[in-house]
Amino acid sequence: MAWPLTWIIIAGTLPGVFLGFYIRVLYLPDPKAFKLFVGCVLLYIGLRLLKETIGKTKPAGTKALEAKFMARAKKAREQQRTRLAAGLPPEAVVKTISISFKKIEYEFWGEKFSFKPLVVFVLSFLVGIIGGAYGIGGGAIIAPFCISVLHLPAYSIAGATLMGTFMTSVAGSFFYSIPIVTSGVSSMPDWPLGILFGIGGFIGMYLGARFQKFVPQRFIKLMLGIVIVFLAIKYILQYF
Repeated sequence: MAWPLTWIIIAGTLPGVFLGFYIRVLYLPDPKAFKLFVGCVLLYIGLRLLKETIGKTKPAGTKALEAKFMARAKKAREQQRTRLAAGLPPEAVVKTISISFKKIEYEFWGEKFSFKPLVVFVLSFLVGIIGGAYGIGGGAIIAPFCISVLHLPAYSIAGATLMGTFMTSVAGSFFYSIPIVTSGVSSMPDWPLGILFGIGGFIGMYLGARFQKFVPQRFIKLMLGIVIVFLAIKYILQYF
């Protein structure tokens, strides 16, 4: 867990969810316009991910991690005589180097990465508003943004974005449980449907966390980029 990143995401998303909830139930009963906005944002981020994955120009830290992952996985496969081997060693953990209002720096597997807390906070706040108004998981925007724009390794930001999504989901469910009726439409959650989403999501997150160390970062970014572009196109088409 990259805890400094985690706390900033939570600090930004929680007030954003509260604001987004009131925008949704009081001023935005039809989320059609929001779909276009979210679709455009996701399309931009998804295309950046695909461009960075397919293109030859990559940040030095990203290239170094990918090279280390492939070399370790190949060596482990040869030693264990298996077709599948972990590319991340046990010592590949997040170690915080410095924390300030201007920059937070941490080390992951011998490589240094940094980000501006204010940028992450503002992003999380905006994502919290979108999540509170439309119900989209915050991690679906924050994670690819951290990877494609801030150039942070996917392995180190997964836990932080999942924690942010969890807190957003808890807060959003609480706010929407408040009996507010606008334009004859209740804001109460559909609990059976939500529980089904939760069960599937829980199983998927567990498997994703367990198998992450076997998957190269380039494949994670490629898969994420394809899924995000697909969702973005669907959102944009639904608007029209």
